[in-house]
Amino acid sequence: MVFSSLLFTFFFLPVVLILYYLSKKGMKNYILLAASLFFYGYGEPVFVFVMLASILINYGLALLIDRVRSGGGHARPHLALAVIVNLGLLFVFKYLSFTLRTIDHFFHTGRVIEIALPIGISFFTFQALSYVIDVYRGTVPVQKNPMYLALYISFFPQLIAGPIVRYHTIEQQIRERSVNLEKFSDGARRFLYGFCKKVLIANNLSVVATRVFDITNVQGEIGTVFLWMGALAYTLQIYYDFSGYSDMAIGLGKLFGFTFEENFRDPYMCDSVTDYWRRWHISLGSWFRDYVYFPLGGSRCTVVKQIRNLLVVWALTGIWHGANWTFFIWGLLYFVMLVLEKFIVKPSARPLPFRILWRIVSLTYIVWCFALFNSQTFTAGRNYMRGMFGGYTALEAADPLYLSYFVREFGIYFVMAIVLATPVFRWFSAQADKIRPLSYVKTFAQPLFSGFLFLWAVSFLILGVHNPFIYFNF
Repeated sequence: MVFSSLLFTFFFLPVVLILYYLSKKGMKNYILLAASLFFYGYGEPVFVFVMLASILINYGLALLIDRVRSGGGHARPHLALAVIVNLGLLFVFKYLSFTLRTIDHFFHTGRVIEIALPIGISFFTFQALSYVIDVYRGTVPVQKNPMYLALYISFFPQLIAGPIVRYHTIEQQIRERSVNLEKFSDGARRFLYGFCKKVLIANNLSVVATRVFDITNVQGEIGTVFLWMGALAYTLQIYYDFSGYSDMAIGLGKLFGFTFEENFRDPYMCDSVTDYWRRWHISLGSWFRDYVYFPLGGSRCTVVKQIRNLLVVWALTGIWHGANWTFFIWGLLYFVMLVLEKFIVKPSARPLPFRILWRIVSLTYIVWCFALFNSQTFTAGRNYMRGMFGGYTALEAADPLYLSYFVREFGIYFVMAIVLATPVFRWFSAQADKIRPLSYVKTFAQPLFSGFLFLWAVSFLILGVHNPFIYFNF
């Protein structure tokens, strides 16, 4: 079940909201837990037991670690066990098949098995692991109520695709929270905003990206402009797909009294690749920073060790996204650029003309890397990326026809995506609030415009348009 579906929007969510607000205070968390298990079990009836096993194992290990620490003992072996169990579970379901295929490719063992991937396993595993590590560090108290820990890990707004919520950010909210009309309205608006981003922009741009990448897989030699259009379509699609889902998750959390941290902050307004990763998938970046980069020594060490630390983080970041060499190489490409910026280019210390130029270079690099990210194999991705810079020797005669069709049918969505990737509308909204007549107009016009966008998006779902969600694969 996805947020941008008629089933979720017009059945599941209203039912859960009604049950939640009609229930007594002591029952609200249990209503949300039952709804979360149903939400996950609806699409993953078998793998819901994998998630439950993860919850129970981490609940028990955290209690054990807390007891050992409280008694003055050394809990590091127990923490190591928790890391091994969590990463082992993730490895079996996400990477074992890929590992066996790789071994078979080189040694012809004939031992290859295909294991289905539980949706959201990377997200709920990282949440569970961060909780256990924080208990070991003593930065959060151990949760003795298993139902509360289960709600933290399985809460349906952020279960499948994040943001990766830290236990310390919602520990108090699990026990005590409230919702007023302003918070509920803000949550509803945020959900609607994310819903429209996903359905109106991401879904339409996915048609362009899918067709371009499919054509390149079949024909092999495609024009440079055509390749850049496909890569740009995917770059915008994945942003509106994932940030739209994060908006919906944050909005849903507010409907039930929870406040989640932001996961995106205008990433395509970045002035460097380093700045881009401060703005993109913030919860994942901060997770690797706090649980991998800093424990390795962070930047408070020699240059060689800093580079090593960055290499480990970005190799793991690539691997986290999927069991494919494309993701691993994609992570290494960012490692190379980040090292270049940190130790050689240092764009923030350069004159303004250079910073402007570097911003263009950074955005170009991001789009170029997404071409590999969206490719099925490393060879296909390498050829696509090479073709973007004229690596193909000839242009296909069909290119102008394809370009004309895509511009005519989807040009408006490209324009919408590019404009909304900037803070221009927030700026106009802030300016309108300063002028009383415009403020009154905004007060009446905003709900009408939001309602129009929502109905427009719903019409796409009723017509059965393409409605994928990229991060379900990760």
